[in-house]
Amino acid sequence: MLNAITISSLYVLDQDEALEFYVGKLGLEVNTDADLGYMRWLTVSVPGSPDREILLQRPAPPALDDATAAQVRDLLTKGALGSLIFSTGDCRKTYETLLARGVEFVEEPTERPYGIDCALRDPFGNHIRITQVTQQ
Repeated sequence: MLNAITISSLYVLDQDEALEFYVGKLGLEVNTDADLGYMRWLTVSVPGSPDREILLQRPAPPALDDATAAQVRDLLTKGALGSLIFSTGDCRKTYETLLARGVEFVEEPTERPYGIDCALRDPFGNHIRITQVTQQ
């Protein structure tokens, strides 16, 4: 039977720009950066959690034909695809740290029934939430 999710994928338009954002600004670390010839296999993870990776994948062949890749790129830039939710022990402190690194937020830390969270988008349109759970 299945026992874990190891890799989830997220579409990005430019993998170098994605590295700058996810590693340079958010502080994730690179797990794999491999040229497979037909594609670049680029995964990142939260430091200390290499068993849960995010594949930063371009919408392109061989996974998608050219017409479908164009549709995915259009939906991505409209914010209609992908989302990530990260957890943190201190949402407000994380918000301030990332703000100082140049991350642009679409929602400041806000009290919720389950805790505190804030929201941002990556440079491509993917939604990201950072959550501090205070209610169990």
